[in-house]
Amino acid sequence: MSRALAVFHGRFGRATVYQLNRPFNIHAHREGHLIFHVGGMPACIDVSNGHYDLTETSVVAVNPWEPHNFLPTDLDGGAIFFVLYVNAEWFAPDASRSDRLRFGRTQFRRTPALDKHIRRTAALVCGAPSLSSLDSELRRLIDICYDESWQQAEIARDPRAGGAVTDFRVRKCIKMMSESPGAEVELDAIARESGLSRPHFYRLFRVQTGVTPNLYLNTLIMEQALEALVASEAPIADIGFDLGFSSQSGFTRFFAANVGMAPTDYRRAAKVLRA
Repeated sequence: MSRALAVFHGRFGRATVYQLNRPFNIHAHREGHLIFHVGGMPACIDVSNGHYDLTETSVVAVNPWEPHNFLPTDLDGGAIFFVLYVNAEWFAPDASRSDRLRFGRTQFRRTPALDKHIRRTAALVCGAPSLSSLDSELRRLIDICYDESWQQAEIARDPRAGGAVTDFRVRKCIKMMSESPGAEVELDAIARESGLSRPHFYRLFRVQTGVTPNLYLNTLIMEQALEALVASEAPIADIGFDLGFSSQSGFTRFFAANVGMAPTDYRRAAKVLRA
């Protein structure tokens, strides 16, 4: 089973160090996503329609709401990854567009200076940092990666994913999902309430958001689960029941398929850094 070595939640988002040896389901995040391989066997990741190697010589950057899934090569010992989930509001608080945090390309080279910075920041995360030291180090690292992704960009990224949702029916569907995200939510019922047939709903939702309704809902459920795990001491079973799962085992399977580890393991490693 994969495990969390260090997890910090803060205003910036999440800074994590994981040992991963199991594949994930296809999933997405509201945050921007930077993945750094820092030890063990190389692995792979699928991002949208591309397949990328995760090695110590490159960085993989995933834009908000881009579907992706992790594919390990070592199913025993796994590999060590330093992973950042970056809140767009922290990255560019004065920007008005919803796509303000977008990287120039999915994979780019790690220069020697960038590699040194990655390893220093990963060590800081594992060393139980203070809020001020971690926030400033993360700001520098994320800014460097953002700039590198655009300097090494060859073609423009797809502007659709993570962009503004313009169709009022899709906005209504998102509002209904967001009001009470849970495993018991019936997407067909949401489609009907928005005046859409099932096929039209699924097609229009993907065109507008870049992801399927199921993936979008799963993302909202995961956000609620992560918040409950680090911000409360509620039993795992209660968190799962509150999110619409009929059993703790069902919630654990869902969590592990999207995060790579059991919720108990994530909670054990997680800490919250308050401003």
